Amino acid sequence: MRERVRELRCAVYTRKSSEEGLEQDFNSLQAQREACEAYVLSQRHEGWRVLPGRYDDGGYSGGSMDRPGLTALLADVAAGRIDVVVVYKVDRLTRSLTDFARIVEVFDRAGVSFVSVTQAFNTTSSMGRLTLNVLLSFAQFEREVTGERIRDKIAASKRKGLWMGGLVPLGYEAAGRTLVVNEAEATTVRVIYERYLALRSVDALAAELEALGLRTKVRAGASRRNRGGVAFSRGHLYRILSNPLYAGRIRHKGQVYAGQHPAIVSDETWVAVQAGLRANGHERRLGTRAGNPSPLAGLLRDETGRALRAVHASKGGQRYRYYVSSSRAGARGQQQGGQGTVWRLPAAEIEGAVERILTAYLSDEHGLSERLGTGGSLHEHQRVLTRAAELRAELAGSDPTRHRAALLALVDHVGIRADAITLVLRRAAFGCTDEDGDKGAIAVVRALAVRQRGHEARLVIEGDRPSRVADPALTKALAQAYRWWGDLVACRYATMRDLARAYDTDERYVARVVPLAFLPRDLTQAILVGEQPPEMTLRSLFDIVSA
Repeated sequence: MRERVRELRCAVYTRKSSEEGLEQDFNSLQAQREACEAYVLSQRHEGWRVLPGRYDDGGYSGGSMDRPGLTALLADVAAGRIDVVVVYKVDRLTRSLTDFARIVEVFDRAGVSFVSVTQAFNTTSSMGRLTLNVLLSFAQFEREVTGERIRDKIAASKRKGLWMGGLVPLGYEAAGRTLVVNEAEATTVRVIYERYLALRSVDALAAELEALGLRTKVRAGASRRNRGGVAFSRGHLYRILSNPLYAGRIRHKGQVYAGQHPAIVSDETWVAVQAGLRANGHERRLGTRAGNPSPLAGLLRDETGRALRAVHASKGGQRYRYYVSSSRAGARGQQQGGQGTVWRLPAAEIEGAVERILTAYLSDEHGLSERLGTGGSLHEHQRVLTRAAELRAELAGSDPTRHRAALLALVDHVGIRADAITLVLRRAAFGCTDEDGDKGAIAVVRALAVRQRGHEARLVIEGDRPSRVADPALTKALAQAYRWWGDLVACRYATMRDLARAYDTDERYVARVVPLAFLPRDLTQAILVGEQPPEMTLRSLFDIVSA
């Protein structure tokens, strides 16, 4: 009796990279399917049968796995609905060797064979696998070479100033390989450039354009729905203001070439706008544009040479400024292996300390003469003292711009480490040249001790006598302690709970604050005039009275 042939369910997969020609009655996908069906028919004696389901990907690249037809095929393979996958050529399935390996793994797990009609091999034999891998290697090589050729062509075209496609920018319309001016939109572009030069602020520019009713370019979407026509965002305005296309140029890979399209703005306007953008970016990095500017931004460095950044935090409507290490991984003020100390310095404290060190240095007439090497010349000595007095006045002034300018003129950088703070000053700030002394910089070093005060690192600097400022949190707690203890002694409230309810606060907080009325007299006096230890916090006070 003749043995029954096992039926093999064959799925035909077809793919075409572009959508061109898919609308024809007989297209490439249908031609591939016909060839595959004819091959399956020739193998019907082996039990092969074409499944009616279609797995077609029209307009999808073989370099991507994100294809609906392929996704459906792999899902049916995993579900056990397919025995053989038939394709016209191997590169119809994929052009990537890595993706092919992943697909073959799926086939192997499901026991599915893979057959290429025109290349007459399959994956059921080791020789077939080897041949497929070699073929795919060449397919991937061809794809990469084609990509390089396209990229080289685009680069060469852009060097000639040709427009190589993409979204047409506001103010232009595409005309082949170049752009022509859309005068209605070009007016908007010119307004953007001119108003930025007047306002010097992208935020203010966006608000003004909104008030004027100016909108972005309207584009026809793929679904015939228009996109755009909305208010300009900050990001959109930055892209317009920094796009050399509007000055008649083409940018490619960081290089700018003369374009073959007409400019919308003049070279003078373009250069002025770029200078404004750079200046604003520099000010943002240095923190000089903030409502509360950070004068030491860009000047503070740790022992590894890393700059400390100016940051701020807000709590209870109060704004707090800090200088923090560029890498904040780890505990505050602690050593991080070979990375140095991670700093979080209260801005007012370090700024005040630096200013006091500078003021003391600039007031030392004898020291200035020695360090700057005036050589005993009365004229040079007087010149240095006059300049020092000018710098002192600018540092002490209330104008933040002049204060910052004086710091930048005088201070090269401020180095801070766990045991010292070093101010590196510029000799040129005093009108001295390198010939006037041995070096072009002066180092002013002060010993430093770091004290932890809650989450902050407090600095105790040698010879530094900061103005005595009482800590508002400590003085407030002392005032509450005396007031609440007086209420209890006068029997205004019978219990801590009644007292807490009357002052709308927490009973546990009241119980911790009241004992502060019994602190030693000298410690209380020190707190009231701001002479308590630098590391003292409200929590440490609570620990003292509860000990």
